Parts: sequence; structure tokens; C-alpha cells
Amino acid sequence: MHAIETVALTKRFRKVEAVRELNLQVAEGSVYALMGPNGAGKTTLIKLLMNLISPNAGHISMLGRNAAQLQGEPLESIGYVSENQKMPDWMTIDDFLSYWRPFYPKWDRELEQRLVKRFGLPRKGKLKNLSRGMRMKASLTSVLAFHPRLMVLDEPLSGLDPLVRDDLMEALLALASETTVLFSSHDLAEVDSFASHVGYMDGGQLLLSEPITSVRERFRRVELTIDENFERPAKFPNGWLQFATNSTTAQWVETGFDPERSTARAHEVFGPVELRDAPLTLREVFLTMARATRPSRPLDAIGAAQ
Repeated sequence: MHAIETVALTKRFRKVEAVRELNLQVAEGSVYALMGPNGAGKTTLIKLLMNLISPNAGHISMLGRNAAQLQGEPLESIGYVSENQKMPDWMTIDDFLSYWRPFYPKWDRELEQRLVKRFGLPRKGKLKNLSRGMRMKASLTSVLAFHPRLMVLDEPLSGLDPLVRDDLMEALLALASETTVLFSSHDLAEVDSFASHVGYMDGGQLLLSEPITSVRERFRRVELTIDENFERPAKFPNGWLQFATNSTTAQWVETGFDPERSTARAHEVFGPVELRDAPLTLREVFLTMARATRPSRPLDAIGAAQ
């Protein structure tokens, strides 16, 4: 069973399609990193998943149930944290956690206490007086404490200082083995360290969705040695991006790398050559996708090898 599944999901705001016929599958037990530029539709998608807004078309399944009809045990198994989440500022940390406990039969008081101590949360401090980082720690504590089967996190690390981000990431890593996580973030270095799957959205569409191991295998930076008489080809094979040369080297990003096939295609362009390749970080994949999906580039340039 998939923890999250959408079929032809569409959301329009007047004439703007924020999410367009989107098909998403998040496997149970995975940590799914959702990437994309500002305005790509990530937050709209997450609001749709959490039933905060209604779609114009399509279907959403969360933990095997219709998202619009979630109630009881399935709903008690889903945690949600957003950078824009409103909080009851007049409450203290103690008040805030006490308010949420009755809603979740699996609430773990011992885990709650460990998280409060680990995060250095002032139990008597009012939420309105806390820094953004402390407020985010309080939100994450209120989610982790009930051992959710599924966590949906919308930019929880945005704007936080490195020490606070490290605290939050360490807490997530410690509990990630018992839950499924859908994680929208621009902090790609942190995501790169623990994501099992990755998706890339732009223009309301999901342009990439696959295990991160697969992304690292097929998104490769390739280079080879050229001589001084090298002439730049008029056309490159599909899936070659960011081609550049200097006096001795040609290099590019290949989005559908396969050692045998890629070598054969390079031979067609350059003649007998020896390729050198290296994987891209998630940040480099993000930048490659962003550049490739600009209006001047065809969308199929980022697809898997044909």
C-alpha cells in the first residue's frame, strides 16, 4: 500500500492551475523529498493532501483511505507541520502539548518529555514569546509524540539557523524508521542526507518522482578530454544538459546516464573517447531541473534516457 497516492489531481485558482493532473505515489516507510522552485505548486499540493483545500478534479488517498473522508484511527496517524502554520500564541508550551494529547490515543508522554528536553523547550514559556526555531520545535514535538504513521512537513526548516536545523533533522532521523515522511524543503543538503525518494515539481506538474538511488545513477556529470581542434556539435543527444568546454575538457550533465549506452552516444559525437562520470547532489539535480524547465528548454529534455 502507498502511504500517499494521487490520481489526476488538479487545483485551479481562477485561471491558474496550481496543480495539474498530478499523479503521486509515496511508498510506506519512505522519506520522500519534494523539490521545486517557488510557485511550483508544492504548498498547494500539501494543502490538498491534508484536506485544507479541495481539489477541482482527481483523487487523493492517504494511508489507503479517501483523504476527504479521513477520520478516526487513520487521521490520528497523520502528523502535519508547516512553516506557515498558525499557533495559539497565548498558550504556553505545556498548554500547547496538553491540548493535543487527548486527540491522539498513542501519545507517548515519555517521548514528549525527551523531545522537550532535547529541544530545550521552556514549558512555561508562551508561544508568542518564542523564536521561530523554538516554535517549530514545539510543533514538531506535538507531531512526533504520537508516533505518526505518516508525517507531512511543508518547509519546516525554512529560515532557521544551522544549529536549530541540525536539532530538528536529528530528531527526524531518530524516528524516521517508524514512519513515512513527505518533506518539502529548499534545504537540499539536509534532505540529501536522509531522503529515500525524491520528486521535482514545476508549473503544477510532477516532472520527476523516483528513488534517490535511481536519481544518483542516472543524473551524472560527465566529462572527457578533447583536443585543441575540437568543434562544438550543432546538436546534442536528448538528455545532455549544460554542455561546456575549456581548452582540454568537455563536460555536461546527462539525465539518463547508462555506462554502455552513454559511451556509445559520446562516440557518435566525439569519436573514440573515455568518459569520466560522477553523481550529482540533490542541489545540483534541483538546479539542473530548474534550468532545463525554463520556457526556452523542452520539458522532455529532463526525461529518462529514450
